[in-house]
Amino acid sequence: MQASFIDGDLIYRQHQFQLPLDYNQSHGAKITVFAREVVDLANDEKELPWLVYFQGGPGFASPRPEGRSGWLKRVLREHRVLLLDQRGTGNSSPIHAQTLQHLNATEQADYLSHFRADNIVRDAEAIREQFGVKQWAILGQSFGGFCSLTYLSLFPQSLLRSYITGGVPSLARHADDVYEATYQRVEDKNNAFFAQFPQAQVQCQKIADFLLANEVYLPNGQRFTVEQFQLIGINLGRSHAHLPMFYLLESAFVDENGKQSLSYPFLNAMLAEQSYLTNPIYAILHESIYCQNEASRWSAHRTRPEKFNYTPGKPFLFTGEMVYPWMFDQLETLKPLKAAAELLAEKSDWGTLYDHAVLAQNTVPVACAAYAEDMYVELAYTQESLRHIPNSKAWITNEYEHNGLREDGERILDKLIAMGNRIAHLPT
Repeated sequence: MQASFIDGDLIYRQHQFQLPLDYNQSHGAKITVFAREVVDLANDEKELPWLVYFQGGPGFASPRPEGRSGWLKRVLREHRVLLLDQRGTGNSSPIHAQTLQHLNATEQADYLSHFRADNIVRDAEAIREQFGVKQWAILGQSFGGFCSLTYLSLFPQSLLRSYITGGVPSLARHADDVYEATYQRVEDKNNAFFAQFPQAQVQCQKIADFLLANEVYLPNGQRFTVEQFQLIGINLGRSHAHLPMFYLLESAFVDENGKQSLSYPFLNAMLAEQSYLTNPIYAILHESIYCQNEASRWSAHRTRPEKFNYTPGKPFLFTGEMVYPWMFDQLETLKPLKAAAELLAEKSDWGTLYDHAVLAQNTVPVACAAYAEDMYVELAYTQESLRHIPNSKAWITNEYEHNGLREDGERILDKLIAMGNRIAHLPT
C-alpha cells in the first residue's frame, strides 16, 4: 500500500499498527488497525495539534475524503487529522462472515467481544503513544460520540478537546430504556412522513401485502420480507429524507405481462439499503454498545410495540435503527453468525464503558451538537448525561437531523470549536 500521496492541496498518509486484540493480554493475538492522516500541504511542516475522528456505527470505516469539504475543511485550518478505521472496519482487520468462518460460534463470540468502544479507544491511545503526541483533540459522530465519552473516562489526560455531534449516550440506562424512547421517535418520524405523503401509506400497505402473498427475492438471492422492507425507515432520521423515500416507493411496482410485480430497480434499491449485509458489526454488536455488566437479550425485539408488527388492513410503520434476531435467519451474510449473535445477546459480563467518577471530575472542554428531533439518540438522555460532566456544553438545535455533520459540517464544527474555546476561556 502506498504510504502517502498528494491530491490537490492535501497530503494523505496511511498508517498501519499491530495492536493487541485483548489489552488484558498485550502479548497475545494482534490485529491490524489502519488510520489515514490528512493535512493541508501548506501546513505539513508546522507543529499542528492533532484531531482524531471517530466514525458513527458501530461497524463502519472512517470516511474516504475526496478533497477539502465539510467538517474536514474547517478542521484542516488548524489541525492535522487522523481518520481512524475502528477495529473490524475498513482496513482494520475487517470483520465479515468470510473472516470469521474458520472459528466456531463460541470462538466467534469471544473474538467479537473485543470490538466495542473501550478497545477502539485503547487502539487510539496506543497510536497516540506511538506517534509521541502528548495530547490531541477528538471528534465523535453518533457512535463516535459514545467512543468519545469512553475516551474521557479512560484517558482524559490525553485529550485537548472533545467535539461530539449527535452522539452523547446515556451513561447508565439499560438498552430497554433506549429502545423504548427510540421507538417513540421512530413513530413520530413515520407520522410526519405519512402526513406529508398520505398516498405513501397506501403504497406501503400494497408492498407489504404483496410480500406476504408472494415469494420475492432480492438480487443476491435473499428472500425479501415485510420486516426487511420496514428497515428502510432508518432513513427517516436523516435530513431531506421524505421526498427520496416517496420517489422510491411510487415506482415500486411494474407491469409484468399484465400482472403487477415489484420491479428490479426497486428490489435492487432495497438490497442497497441493507448495510447490515456488508457491515456485520453494525448488527451483531449494535445492542452491546448500551451494555455494561448486563445482557441486551435482543432488547429492540423485546420492547418492539405491537403497532410495528404489520397486519393487513392496519397502518404500516417503518422501523428505525434496530437490530432483530430474525436478521440472522433472513440476511444472507448474517446467517453464518447467528449462533455467535445469540451468545452475545445473552452475554451479561460486558465491562463498563463510562467511569462516572472520572467524568464527574472532567476538565476537558466538551462541546456537543445535540439535535432536538434526533431519531437515533434520545435528547433527554443526552441532557441527562451532560449534567454529570463538568466543562461540557450542548448546542441544541432543530436545524439538523442526526446526519448534521454530513449535511453542514463546516458550520457545525466552526460552532463547536468556538464553544470549546469558550469553555477553555480562550478567545473564540
